[in-house]
Amino acid sequence: MAQRVKVRVRKKKSKKKRMIKRILVLFLLLIICMGGFAVYKIVNTLQAADKTYDELNRGEKSNLRDAVIDIKKKPFSVLFVGIEDYATKGDHGRSDSLIVATINPQDKTMKMVSIPRDTRVQLASDTTGSKEKINAAFAKGGKDETIETVEQFLHIPIDKYATVDFDGFKDVIDEVGGIDIDVPFDFNEKSDVKKSKKIYFKKGNMHLNGEEALAYARMRKQDPRGDFGRNDRQKQILRAMIDQMAKPNNIANVDNIAKEVSDHIKTNFRITEGLALQQIYSGFKGDDTETLSIKGTDLYLGPNRTYYFEPDTTNLANVQNELRTHLKLPAESSTETDSQTNPSSGETGTNDTPNSSTSTPGQ
Repeated sequence: MAQRVKVRVRKKKSKKKRMIKRILVLFLLLIICMGGFAVYKIVNTLQAADKTYDELNRGEKSNLRDAVIDIKKKPFSVLFVGIEDYATKGDHGRSDSLIVATINPQDKTMKMVSIPRDTRVQLASDTTGSKEKINAAFAKGGKDETIETVEQFLHIPIDKYATVDFDGFKDVIDEVGGIDIDVPFDFNEKSDVKKSKKIYFKKGNMHLNGEEALAYARMRKQDPRGDFGRNDRQKQILRAMIDQMAKPNNIANVDNIAKEVSDHIKTNFRITEGLALQQIYSGFKGDDTETLSIKGTDLYLGPNRTYYFEPDTTNLANVQNELRTHLKLPAESSTETDSQTNPSSGETGTNDTPNSSTSTPGQ
């Protein structure tokens, strides 16, 4: 059974804060995951600009659905994609983080799972049976390829998505005056502004600006938990951002914050859906949120010993079925999940690993 970790969310008691609690549509997954609040004025600003809505090529309905899901009434899923960088000349960058949440509006429960960026999978558009890192999906086909690949990997439909350029986080963090972070251990990381510059982090409380926060979020090699540790630090930053945005001086500064946000986020959530969800989740509790973990081993392939994360098939099948059950979809048999079957096409990918060797698990 997948590991479960309770996510604690601080309840906002102030009457004034309850009055202004609204879902910031462009940070929708971020806010649902952290149980934070946003400001209604931001929604109005972004609605007027309408710069962030970006429909998928498939339309609103997942290919794994018979019909479009009414997210106010039926369980649905959201994929949050953090973009590491954007290539020049219009090409896509690679995804740095992938977080999937399944949400049930009836009982107000949510399950979350992070997919390590180095997870070895067959991309949705691949017809050769070869496998590569899941973060290559965004580089090859943007949001559409990424969503279809995640659907194939987790055996669930992805109904909604939000992509966020982490450079946008940096700008927003500077706009709100920085964030307070409890650093878990000493380390250093290169600045994205000047590669020769190192940013040093000391264990304990630190106040970070945007440049420092991005370095804090990106570091992986010095973290004993690798991708999993980085995922936790990224979530820590999101929590800190929401806490900072709740301060009175930033409530008054929402117009500038909205401008920074709108330049860096794309989503297929509509404004009306975000406002409806705010009503549904006004009493949402952290105890109703579960975090699932994908387990696996370290794998090194090819002459250059390229690193991959190889999911454990039994654990992955458990995660898939927990998410499917939460979405009110029938569970799959072990035969179906172990075969690595593409749920949308029925095609089977290869499990061959030529010229490869495995290492012991990182954890």
